[in-house]
Amino acid sequence: MKIKLIAIGKTNESFLLEGENEYLKRITKYIGFEKIEIPDLKNAKNLSEHEIKLEEGKLILKKIEGSGLVILLDDKGKEFTSMKFANWMQQKMNMSYKHITFVIGGAYGFSDAVYNIADQKISLSKLTFSHQMIRLFFIEQIYRAFTILNNEPYHHE
Repeated sequence: MKIKLIAIGKTNESFLLEGENEYLKRITKYIGFEKIEIPDLKNAKNLSEHEIKLEEGKLILKKIEGSGLVILLDDKGKEFTSMKFANWMQQKMNMSYKHITFVIGGAYGFSDAVYNIADQKISLSKLTFSHQMIRLFFIEQIYRAFTILNNEPYHHE
């Protein structure tokens, strides 16, 4: 199985990129991981919120392969503890999906077309974080899940 993370926009802050790269290196010990960044829309200033979601949605849909599980990182999604998320990951891996695609939308969320193809929504917190920070937090949680599943001394409960 492989994990894909699709995200709108680029991480610009070097300290966040350093963190992402560190956890991405660690994750590859356990599973294949691909991060796909979709560039910000060029004419976003001239578009309404609805138009931005539609255009970003089209770009997201082009990057999603049909044979895997699609999970949206969405503030209205299901919340997990790290232990429960690790167990959820194990269940999905046991189901023999070729890949799980996680998607981080833009500032306004997802278009209806993206919501319609999603298998599930997950929320990392009720707090609001920048889309750049969510990437680091999510990648770290993937790493944490694999250390939990492998009984390694990273997570403390």
